[in-house]
Amino acid sequence: MKVIDMAVHEVATITADKTICDCARQMRLEHVGSLVVVNDDQTPLGMITDRDIAIEVVARNLDPMKLTVRDVMTTPVVTAGPSESMVVALARMREFGVRRLPIHEFYIKAGKVDIRAEDGEIQTAILIPKESYDRCYGHYIKYAMRNAMDIATLGCSVNVRLSEDKKAIERARIAYGVAGPVPLRCASAEAAAQGKPLTEETVETFAHAILDDINPRDSWRASKAFRQHIAVEIAKRCLVKSIELAGGELA
Repeated sequence: MKVIDMAVHEVATITADKTICDCARQMRLEHVGSLVVVNDDQTPLGMITDRDIAIEVVARNLDPMKLTVRDVMTTPVVTAGPSESMVVALARMREFGVRRLPIHEFYIKAGKVDIRAEDGEIQTAILIPKESYDRCYGHYIKYAMRNAMDIATLGCSVNVRLSEDKKAIERARIAYGVAGPVPLRCASAEAAAQGKPLTEETVETFAHAILDDINPRDSWRASKAFRQHIAVEIAKRCLVKSIELAGGELA
């Protein structure tokens, strides 16, 4: 079993100046037992776990309102590559006295991921925590020259979580394949849709915002301009279908 088989892909973080009380509250809210400590640039500085709080703060009768994350966190950060064996990762955990490890990014650059094929490694699974898909509904469109057995000219996936009254987008996620050197999410489009009502205007704004994030290339399959054109159109269709699947309806 590889590290990627057990990895959580959306990592919870906290800054070092927060109090231990703040840290414990965040763990409770996010349903996690560890947080990566980062600076303002999101650079990892260390780790703090529920065990750290129990052993280093509670067991010593220290004041969690006065102590900061910096006082308790483990540093430096110890990491593991996604293609590493869990046996190796566990040995490293034992060596450094830690229980959880952050994971490096899987996609490195165009045509290269962190899988050591020369050693016979293969990817067998992607694990996604429940909070990332709970109450979410999505749709995927593959655009290709043929209906089957063909490499995609562009692929797009959108999922949404609607408000309780089904009148607004609580959260949207959109990702593309063949829209850049590696598969990518469109943060600008996601931000543009968050909290917005279910209207044609929201759909248009969402779809055109993806142009700030994607960077397709020219190839014999399609030009960059054509890929940008169909990327916008596919984003619209995926979002509308996802809203329908989630029980919503455009006003």
